[in-house]
Amino acid sequence: MECIVVIPTYNERDNIARLVPQIVGFDFHVLIVDDNSPDGTGDLADQLACEHPRIHVIHRPGKEGLGTAYVRGFQYALEQGADVICQMDADFSHDPGDLPRLLEAMKDNDVAIGSRYVAGGRTENWGLLRKLMSRGANLYTRAILGLPLHDCTSGF
Repeated sequence: MECIVVIPTYNERDNIARLVPQIVGFDFHVLIVDDNSPDGTGDLADQLACEHPRIHVIHRPGKEGLGTAYVRGFQYALEQGADVICQMDADFSHDPGDLPRLLEAMKDNDVAIGSRYVAGGRTENWGLLRKLMSRGANLYTRAILGLPLHDCTSGF
């Protein structure tokens, strides 16, 4: 099963230096969608791509936003014939060690969602206000949209 992990970046140079090798170690493809980061994230992404054929980079001309970065990344992944597309934040708010479990879940399902609010889930380094806002936003989203999800914004 061919999996591409889409990672939008803006000023994530230090993080992708640690994150991307972990993901490639699982034999997944990585697509970095960089919004012209002034810290050199795009340049480092290009270096990593030269070192490993499973790393791909899309450079965008400016800070166009997270949502459109994911849309562009998903388009690329579909063009490449990916069987599975995973979205992941570059700031380690999603544990790359969970990727194999998500891919395993995809073998028998159409969608797998990594949730912070299930048994074994966690929100590390979050203050009380952020936790309350996240819980409240998820309750509101579930009520308005009628979704049977507990973590509508996990992004993983």
